[in-house]
Amino acid sequence: MALPRTLLNPKRIYLEPAVRSYARGREVLARYPEAELVEVASHWKIPELTADPDLAADWLRMKRDVLVLGVKKGLSMRPNGRSGDFIAPSSSNGCAMACSYCYVPRRKGYANPVSVFVNIDEIAAAIARHAKRQGTKPEPNTIDPTDWVYDLGENGDLSLDASVSDNVRDLVAAFRGIPNAKGSFATKLVNRDLLGYDPQGRTRIRFSLMPDAVSKVVDVRTSPISERIAAINDFVEAGYEVHVNFSPVIVHEGWEPEWRALFAEIDDVLSDRAKAQLKCEIIMLTHNETLHQTNLAWHPKAEDLLWRPDLQETKWSQSGMRNLRYKVSWKRKWLDQLLSWRETLIPYCEVRYAF
Repeated sequence: MALPRTLLNPKRIYLEPAVRSYARGREVLARYPEAELVEVASHWKIPELTADPDLAADWLRMKRDVLVLGVKKGLSMRPNGRSGDFIAPSSSNGCAMACSYCYVPRRKGYANPVSVFVNIDEIAAAIARHAKRQGTKPEPNTIDPTDWVYDLGENGDLSLDASVSDNVRDLVAAFRGIPNAKGSFATKLVNRDLLGYDPQGRTRIRFSLMPDAVSKVVDVRTSPISERIAAINDFVEAGYEVHVNFSPVIVHEGWEPEWRALFAEIDDVLSDRAKAQLKCEIIMLTHNETLHQTNLAWHPKAEDLLWRPDLQETKWSQSGMRNLRYKVSWKRKWLDQLLSWRETLIPYCEVRYAF
C-alpha cells in the first residue's frame, strides 16, 4: 500500500550501525534511497528528537519526515491479561499517525516518529519458543477460548508499519506455523495490502472505533471511522479474526446519540459472518499531564475533549506521572450506560473486557 506522502515520507533516517547487518535493515534503506542517514548509538536515545521542546510544535512534520531503524534488544514476553495473554517484543515503536491521546509519546519526549526494528526473525523465533513452552492452553479465558494470544503492536500501528517493511507479513506468516497461538494487534489504518497475507485465522486484528465527530478531532491522520467499519467484512473474508476496540471512550456533552449512531452503523454494515465472530474491548479515556502540555503546542482543540478536570480526577502512575481519569463514581455510571446501548444495538458483540 502506497501511503499518502503527507503521512510518511522519510527525509532523514536515524539508524544504529548494526542495522546494515540485517537483511530487513538493508531492505528498508533501499526503499528510501534519497533519505539522509544519521548513525546513532541507540534508537531510544536521540537527544535532538527527544530533548527539544520546540519540536512539539512541529509534531506532524517530524512524523512524516523522520524514520528510526534499530535492533530490538529485549526479546522477553510480558504477561498481559487484557488484549493478549502476553505482550510480544515490539517490532516497532511510535507511529506516523497522531492520535492526540496516544500513550506512547509520554515516554518518547517531544517527537514520536516511527521506529522499526530490523531483527524480525529473532522476534518471531522468540515468540515461537515461548509459545512452545506454554503448551496447550489449560482453559478458556476472556482473551481466547483455545489459543495463547500475543499482542504484537503495543507501541505502534502494524497496519502502517506494513508500508515500511515486511515485518508484519513475516509475523502473520509466523503465526500460521504456531499451532497453539495467535497474533493480535489494534489499528486505526485500513491497509488493504494485509488482505493478501493469508493469516488462516491465526492473526486477530482489532479495529479501534469511536464516534466519527470525536474521531475527526482526536484521531489525526487515521482512516475514517466508516472506512474502518466497512473493512471489517473484507478482513474476515481474508481469514483474519476481527474484533473492535471502543477506545478510548471520551465522555462529553451529547455523547449518547453519537455512540448509538456508531453502534447502528456497525449493525447495518457488518455481514452475518463478521457479526458471528465479533467481540470488543472497551477502554475509558485516561489522559496524561505531559501529553496535555505537548498537545497544547500542536493541537489544542483536542484538549477541549481530553482534558476535563471538571469530570476527571488525578491518578499517579507507577512511574510518577500525573494522569487524569474520569471520577470513579461517574465512570462506572457512564460505562454502564455505554454497555446498555451496546446491548440494545449490537448484542451479538461480546465484551471481552471493559474498564
